[in-house]
Amino acid sequence: MSALSVEVRGAAVPGRDEVLTPAALDFLGELERRFRGERAALLACRVARAAEIAAGAVLDFPGSTAAVRADSSWLVAETPPDLLDRRVEITGPAEPKMMINALNSGARVFMADLEDALSPTWANVVGGQAAIAAAVRGGLAYDAPDGRAYRVGERPAVLLVRPRGWHLDERHLLVDGSPMSASLFDAGLYLFHNAAERLARGTGPYLYLPKLQSHLEARLWNEVFVWAQDALGVPRGSVRATVLIETIHAAFEMDEILWELREHAAGLNAGRWDYLFSCIKTFGASPPAVLPDRAQLTMTVPFMRAYTELLVATCHRRGAHAIGGMAAFIPSRRDADVNAVAMARVRDDKVRESGDGFDGTWVAHPDLVPLATEVFGGVLGAAPHQKGRLRDDVAVTAAALRDVRVDGGRVTEAGARLNVSVALQYLDAWLDGNGAAAINNLMEDAATAEISRSQLWQWRVTGAPLDDGRPLGADRYRAIRDEELVALGGRRTRHLGDAADILDALVLADDFEPFLTPRAYRLLD
Repeated sequence: MSALSVEVRGAAVPGRDEVLTPAALDFLGELERRFRGERAALLACRVARAAEIAAGAVLDFPGSTAAVRADSSWLVAETPPDLLDRRVEITGPAEPKMMINALNSGARVFMADLEDALSPTWANVVGGQAAIAAAVRGGLAYDAPDGRAYRVGERPAVLLVRPRGWHLDERHLLVDGSPMSASLFDAGLYLFHNAAERLARGTGPYLYLPKLQSHLEARLWNEVFVWAQDALGVPRGSVRATVLIETIHAAFEMDEILWELREHAAGLNAGRWDYLFSCIKTFGASPPAVLPDRAQLTMTVPFMRAYTELLVATCHRRGAHAIGGMAAFIPSRRDADVNAVAMARVRDDKVRESGDGFDGTWVAHPDLVPLATEVFGGVLGAAPHQKGRLRDDVAVTAAALRDVRVDGGRVTEAGARLNVSVALQYLDAWLDGNGAAAINNLMEDAATAEISRSQLWQWRVTGAPLDDGRPLGADRYRAIRDEELVALGGRRTRHLGDAADILDALVLADDFEPFLTPRAYRLLD
């Protein structure tokens, strides 16, 4: 291998020759070389910040950027016409059949996911890029084994793409002997193949950015966009990014994140599931309060309400869209009673969001699009958004964001069993190449699996008593895990053993492992 090289280590999966052309590989190599060092430095800052918090540092709004927050004069760039109305957005993995169904769902926006909803097998990662390129050019098609033909309709949703987070590598592509950043791989390939084509078709290359922890990480994305646009010969400001506020660190820097991306910013999204995971991870073994069962962590608990209200107020003050959280329910084809209860909860959730001033919301299934459209339509009417609602009544303090107490919250054995079962089932599906798994009528992705395993770890290390008064010690966890494995044993599966090994390593570790996917990624093709 030469001193400067780009080497594809992945197998010859379908789409590889079309996606990883020599010119594309040259572009990826230069992108990685330019930003590798800064990315590594920012990841080191994450580790240092975690150590500071563990040693007693308090999360707060940064004093060094107070002037950015206080300056009321600045706004983000004007919203492109086809992103003005985002009242309902649907998300799903970048796989042809699911993409076609989502594009045809009636939602205004579709986010093709290369991150939490896509298991990053090499075939999935390359195939996802090929499917996105086909969708951009109007040629995406899927013919099912049962003979059904799937085609994109005449008025598809506006396409956005979510790359993987800064913490992940793409081990199938080596740049100068080291794995490439998965973020730069995903975003770089999408922009290389599609930025000019999107602009030629009257739209633009729009992205969702996950897992940011600071405005400095947003600054790095902005530098990537500036360089990529110049290298590809497209105008600066063509790229537009919506940032998922899904870490408690980012909640204290929302103004600053929009400021760093202001030429390229489109909005912020309340990434509720990862946000809950981040709260557990950040406070670790010494939390202000142990979070109760996942089912009790609704969007109406005080610390989640504070986070979402601050998000709306921040976005609207800066001229950006505020997008609400995911409705993950999957309607049942057989149980009308389950549907009725769940749909009522989804409606309540969307009524709250639209009433709070959100400009749009997320759903995981096409059958939820009509309900969400009805609710947001009832508030928006013919208007594309409600950014004029500045929410001057919102005054969220740092203490309100930090206070994760839930009045009446309980940690139960049923909650522990559910966490074990969901984590095992999701890891089993993920290792089999499916990153969006239907479990108990919910669309589970990596974020919800992270909640499950992080709660189990926190309950164990803090000695939190369950509802019967006994703590979830290591032996009790193992007993529950064995019983849940038996309960799942009748399923046709290839990976439950590996899933159990991964979950054990995460739950029983002395120190909290920041993300589950790097460990599981070692087992993927």
